[in-house]
Amino acid sequence: MAESENIVAETADKIFADLADAQTINHDKQGTWKAPLWQALTEAGLPLSWVHDDLGGSGASLAEGFAVLNVAGRHAIAVPLAETMLAGWLLAKAKIASPGGEMTVVPASPKDRITLNADGSLSGRTRGVPFAKEAKHFAVLAGGNGSLSIALVDAAKCRIEAGIGLGGDHSDTVTLDHVQPAAIKPAPDGFDQTALMLMGGVVRSLQIAGALESMLDISVRYSNERVAFEKKISKFQAVQHNLARLAGESAAALAAATSAADAIVHATSFGDAEFLEAASAKIRCAEAAEKGGGIAHQVHGAIGFTNEHILHRYSLRALAWRDDYGSESYWAVELGKRVAERGADELWPLVASR
Repeated sequence: MAESENIVAETADKIFADLADAQTINHDKQGTWKAPLWQALTEAGLPLSWVHDDLGGSGASLAEGFAVLNVAGRHAIAVPLAETMLAGWLLAKAKIASPGGEMTVVPASPKDRITLNADGSLSGRTRGVPFAKEAKHFAVLAGGNGSLSIALVDAAKCRIEAGIGLGGDHSDTVTLDHVQPAAIKPAPDGFDQTALMLMGGVVRSLQIAGALESMLDISVRYSNERVAFEKKISKFQAVQHNLARLAGESAAALAAATSAADAIVHATSFGDAEFLEAASAKIRCAEAAEKGGGIAHQVHGAIGFTNEHILHRYSLRALAWRDDYGSESYWAVELGKRVAERGADELWPLVASR
């Protein structure tokens, strides 16, 4: 990690540690911690990390933003930081200035579509949009007349059906019925919804990897504190085996996620190599979320399932993040199609050369 990435990630880590302590949040049923946290993040310029300063952002690099997202995953942050970063990145693709406040991306599923009508308005319905209920604006990718456009939309003009995801955060249904955007411009050449979903998939992969790191730390600490049959449970071979498996899943997720992020950082477009990296990362991290979360709860026993314990903040969010921007099964199918179309002999050298 470069020095600049370290500085930005350390800044984010300090903000999260000071204002988003998992135990404190777990006991705050009113959500009073959210406003101070978001204000601190905004003052540090983190929500608009990927937006150039002439478009209202802080102009951080892709690598710096990815480092922040991994840290955010380690703290299981329940505010739309990742969503606002992704929305700002999408708007910047069309040179649209980002407004202040929370944002999210529409659509958030590769199968949903938003249509650009002849009168310039937007219509469509998309499900599972993270934090739509809390967002002030949406960054929308819409298709019409054989081309794609990127638009900034006032969330108040859309119909939002509230939903709650597995991790307890908003996962809402958004309906646009001839909504006039605040700004709209053509998407750059070569950019499509698959590219947006791949970027979102890498974002979620980094967050999952971060959450798994925390689950491993929490589980190791607990095993060294919990005493059974007059000795710490970390001394039992079965527990040691489980912790080793959890460490393996955490390491695999981190390796896959960071490799995909690195591929995007050094790419000029979302080509075959980036597709393979991003899709593979989402598949592997989703698998690790399921396996790793199960192992962490096994180590904790019944206490890990209680609302009072912080473990569920990480395990449930990691599981919820599996489905955002394309589930592991969706990307597995798409990856299989790509390999079948191009051939393994053609695609493998693209990854091996990195």
